[in-house]
Amino acid sequence: MNGETRLYGFLAHPAQHSLSPLMHNLSFQFNHLNACYLAFDVLPADFANAVNGLRALNFGGANLSLPYKQQAIKYLDELTPRAQKIAAVNTIRNDNGRLIGDSTDGAGLFTDLQEQKILLTAQTIMILGAGGAGRAIIAAAADYHIKRVYVCKRPNQTYTKIAAWLHQLAAQTSTEYCLVNYADTAALLAALQKSAIVINATDQGMDAQQLPLPLEVLQHLKPQQFVYDLIYHPLVTPFLKYAQQRGCNSCNGIGMLLWQGALAFEFWTGKKMPIEIVRKNLVTEIRRRTK
Repeated sequence: MNGETRLYGFLAHPAQHSLSPLMHNLSFQFNHLNACYLAFDVLPADFANAVNGLRALNFGGANLSLPYKQQAIKYLDELTPRAQKIAAVNTIRNDNGRLIGDSTDGAGLFTDLQEQKILLTAQTIMILGAGGAGRAIIAAAADYHIKRVYVCKRPNQTYTKIAAWLHQLAAQTSTEYCLVNYADTAALLAALQKSAIVINATDQGMDAQQLPLPLEVLQHLKPQQFVYDLIYHPLVTPFLKYAQQRGCNSCNGIGMLLWQGALAFEFWTGKKMPIEIVRKNLVTEIRRRTK
């Protein structure tokens, strides 16, 4: 580092767990860029100052995670179309003091599926959860010509809001969106049986032997279905283990983590992330943390 080093950051609370510094610093080094990426644990009371600090300190950009993806919007000057769709950002670029927000999560997942040669066009998919990452995937589905999206959500205080948002998305695209109540086992089963790809965007399976769907639904998984779990720590979740037992091809969320980061890196620098180098280092670090 020297007086000309361009800084980039990860703003979240907590932030110490982030793998983004590993990914982006490897990518800066590979591309011979004089830049450095750091993680910042930002308290909610300090968040506005932190975003304004990106301008004041001439940061090149930043990534955001919980709890700031939606809160950040009011401090930005511009949003990309895909960030506007979900009213959330995970990436900020500083263009000479003008802060532009983007959302690379949804595109990250679908790029990973494309890299694995998974057919997307005209397919029906099932997304479990409609939180931050889930919303990004739901909105991005139309960009990849998905025919129908089943969105499975718990009947809580945001249920009607998500229903209205899905209706709005459907009116703007050729993709059909169907909201499924998590409390309705028959509806969950019907959606599962019609879906080529099943995506877990909940936190079920991160800390315990939890499954994101009831066993009486999951037991109907067929080998031709592809199962994707956004969780990557542990590398193999109970959901993935069960899907593999049913004969399904499956993968964890490392690819989405990689590609959302690669898209952010390109948004900032115009350069490509060295995907396989970063992937290898990510897996090594996750295994180290799991010990």
